[in-house]
Amino acid sequence: MTSLSTSMLRPLYRAAQVGELDRRTIAGGIEGFALMQRAASSAWHSFRGRWPQVRAVSVLCGGGNNGGDGHVLAALAAQAGLKVQRVVLKEISELQGDAGRAAQLATSAGVGCVAWHPELELTGEVVVDALLGTGLDGEVKGDFRRAIEAINRSGLPVLAIDIPSGLAADTGAVLGVAVQASRTVTFIGDKLGLHTGAAPGYTGEVDFRPLGVKALAFFDIPPAAWLLDEAILAESFPPRQRTVHKGDMGHVLVMGGAPGLGGAGILASQTAARLGAGKISLATAPEHVVASLVRCPEVMAHGVRGVADLGELPAQADVRVVGPGLGKGAWGQAMLQSALQEVSDSPRIVPLVIDADGLNLLATHWPALRRDDWILTPHPGEAARLLGISAGEVQADRPAAALALQRKRGGVVILKGAGSLVAGPSGLMVCPYGNPGMASGGMGDALSGILGALLAQQLGLERSAWLGTLIHALAADCAVAEKGERGLLAGDLASYARELVNPG
Repeated sequence: MTSLSTSMLRPLYRAAQVGELDRRTIAGGIEGFALMQRAASSAWHSFRGRWPQVRAVSVLCGGGNNGGDGHVLAALAAQAGLKVQRVVLKEISELQGDAGRAAQLATSAGVGCVAWHPELELTGEVVVDALLGTGLDGEVKGDFRRAIEAINRSGLPVLAIDIPSGLAADTGAVLGVAVQASRTVTFIGDKLGLHTGAAPGYTGEVDFRPLGVKALAFFDIPPAAWLLDEAILAESFPPRQRTVHKGDMGHVLVMGGAPGLGGAGILASQTAARLGAGKISLATAPEHVVASLVRCPEVMAHGVRGVADLGELPAQADVRVVGPGLGKGAWGQAMLQSALQEVSDSPRIVPLVIDADGLNLLATHWPALRRDDWILTPHPGEAARLLGISAGEVQADRPAAALALQRKRGGVVILKGAGSLVAGPSGLMVCPYGNPGMASGGMGDALSGILGALLAQQLGLERSAWLGTLIHALAADCAVAEKGERGLLAGDLASYARELVNPG
């Protein structure tokens, strides 16, 4: 792992990997049923931690080991004095192995059992979803679909065991329908699909319980991804040396703001200034210069009618941010072509950040260009154009799309959206922060500015991408915590981002 301590990051795994970890744990001497009991006990403690006053629970059990966890939890709830409604979607007499033992355990504990039917009323104060586990690989159908829809209609809080039923463990895609949980307790290895795609709308808070299994000890089962944590900020931004000057902090050139599109370049350059870059230059259409000076006089705004007006700016910059407000016309094409050519001819490495219409121009005019010195920041639609597929295909498997785009285009790719993904030479990172308040214009421009500032301060390509994605999302969370989601503007993020890079 490049430059970051894995002790601060949580490993994420695919379903098959967790299955293998489970198998090896059992082969190492822990009986399968004992591991199931351990999982159910952890789920019960998670339940009680979230809903300590609840006196009645409905537990819906499927036919596999996930259902077995539910049967054992039902027994534990009954032993604790709760009124338990145990609902089964497969007859207990048909259950095999550990799931069968679990069902008999609940029966022996005096827990009644009722078969699922569409008219069934859920009588608990909380529902436990133990219907379908991580092995689901096709669309949910039949009674399982109807049961999930009934859970969601009930409006009751839900604890999902291991994964909300109907959610794909590897991608976070919804397989037709999925349980909308209030909390998900997951075991042994945390799942990649719990943290990206549609997952944030279905998991609630994710409570990871390793059950005593040290997944990283299995060196031949490397994590599929890592979950970013805000704790890495403190180690990444130590106090500055007393003798530094602005030349040490780097020069960011933002190239954007075609005629009529001035706001994006201004947002990116202002955010870069707040993140600690030494100098910020903005190359923008002449009519936007006054607005930039009024908004942030510290930014050196240059009116640029064409490439000839750039002068020595590209040669002077330590990093170039190309795309905010670039447009798809002749002005934007000329600016991007200049940035790509100038960087190629430079005797030093001058990294690029490309966003927005810069990405769209890459897709149409430079479809095969690959470089190792840039960060690309597409949303799903832009990623789809770069890959030559649909946005729906991108969202159906975001991890695969991010990795495919990085392999195709090189450098580092940040696939934005809920559970933003950062794909680079070291693998895949997942950002679990951010909120719906970010669904407003200019958020990508703010991210580009953050990335430019971090690159200028020589944090490196991958590390800047990881930290920039983290800071961007956390700044939005801080803003929302203070004033709420509705009305959050991209310009609000800069001041909160500044606090994050100055940890107390």
